[in-house]
Amino acid sequence: MTENAADTVSKTPVTLLGLGAMGTALADAWLAAGYLLTVWNRTAARAEPLAARGAAVASTAAAAVAANRLVVVCLLDDASVEEALADADLTGKDVVNLVTGTPGEARARAAWAAGRGARYLDGGIMAVPPMIGVPAAGPYVFYSGSRALFEDHREVLAAPAGTDYVGEDAGLAALHDVALLSAMYGMFAGVAHAFALVRSESVAPGGFAPLLTSWLTAMTGSVAATAAQLEAGDYTRGVVSNLAMQVAGVPTFLRTAEEQGVSPELLTPYFALMQRRLAEDGRNGGEDLTGVIDLLRR
Repeated sequence: MTENAADTVSKTPVTLLGLGAMGTALADAWLAAGYLLTVWNRTAARAEPLAARGAAVASTAAAAVAANRLVVVCLLDDASVEEALADADLTGKDVVNLVTGTPGEARARAAWAAGRGARYLDGGIMAVPPMIGVPAAGPYVFYSGSRALFEDHREVLAAPAGTDYVGEDAGLAALHDVALLSAMYGMFAGVAHAFALVRSESVAPGGFAPLLTSWLTAMTGSVAATAAQLEAGDYTRGVVSNLAMQVAGVPTFLRTAEEQGVSPELLTPYFALMQRRLAEDGRNGGEDLTGVIDLLRR
């Protein structure tokens, strides 16, 4: 037996359900790392390139589950998980669900798995498919649920991407995932508005982009300050530009958008919250923007 063959035999075999773009990227990474892999996909043709590289292809999801203890699910949504595993025997299995879902869905799926005799781990992938299997790209996955399952399979789970275990509550991985992505889309909204403002002028997008990147990077320092204020319960702590001052500037942003022929719809919801918080603030606008978070939680 060759050294590579011996190494493959020693690795935990993996079953993977779902060969979309992300599932295929995961499969590629496990095969490249020398893992024995069994795959299933509703459209069987997607498995052919993987079969050529040594993956075993199961004809049904139930057969794929039966092949190995560790079962990784990377399907479209929670309903797809329910359907795919309906006829599978999960007794004694370790199910790792990488389907993007809500915290509530993850908790319900964990209870469902326990009721069928399986350990359960939920995952939130913080990467796009080209990043998987490329450590330098920084891909990682949030995991929550069974700590014992995570520890037992930490090595195999780390082959495609880094791992970040966030707690026994199965919903925490999805919560971290969606919270970070929500912040990302908020940033994208601001970027879209900024480019829209300069687009009708003689400002080259390529020349403006470095300025925008530098500014957004500098503003990330406010994240830690917001966290400190939340933990202290004091929103006036370390304030540089208070709420009253920032609300006073809102009309300028709106007039500029009007002059440039740009809809303010990406900004006005946040401005409305700022104005509402100022109206309710008992410190005469001396706090920071952190109080907006409390309005969102009502």
